[in-house]
Amino acid sequence: MRVIKLGGSLMNDVESLTQCLNTIEQKVKDKVVIVPGGGLFADQVRLAQKQWQFNDEIAHEMAILAMQQMALLFKSIKPNFLVSNTVSTKFDNKVVIWSPDIKQLNQDGIEASWDITSDSLAAWLAKKIQADELILVKSADVPEKMTINQMQKQGLVDKAFEQFTHKSSYNIALLNKYSFNEYTFI
Repeated sequence: MRVIKLGGSLMNDVESLTQCLNTIEQKVKDKVVIVPGGGLFADQVRLAQKQWQFNDEIAHEMAILAMQQMALLFKSIKPNFLVSNTVSTKFDNKVVIWSPDIKQLNQDGIEASWDITSDSLAAWLAKKIQADELILVKSADVPEKMTINQMQKQGLVDKAFEQFTHKSSYNIALLNKYSFNEYTFI
């Protein structure tokens, strides 16, 4: 089983986002859970928090709603993919788009902080469902063979990512949108 996080910035490039979803549909043979980034929806939460000064708990819930909106956007592109808020390894579809449930995240003690984005939530989910691989797909250029610490320093993953991947048993791949389409799925 794989967890593939598609960065919210892919929303800005219809062709690349569609190609990434096509790649998942056509090339991945085992079960996949797609974790959507928040994209422009999450960016609006950040702007609203600056303007209205609401606390991080409210911002966190709104950012989760942003991920849910992206999940629906993905579903509109790939109607045969299943959208689910359940954290499980048992699902009938080959491809599931995860629409995170704020209650589940709160029960598991996920902190309400901008240090924890969809990158860390994808890592949390991968550990929770005992995935074999976590793939993070970004719009940004991604240098080859980076440590998690280097990824964090370059802003390619969030500040909490290392904490969520610590002692994980899954492989981690960080790819840009172009290299993802060429990635060899084992």
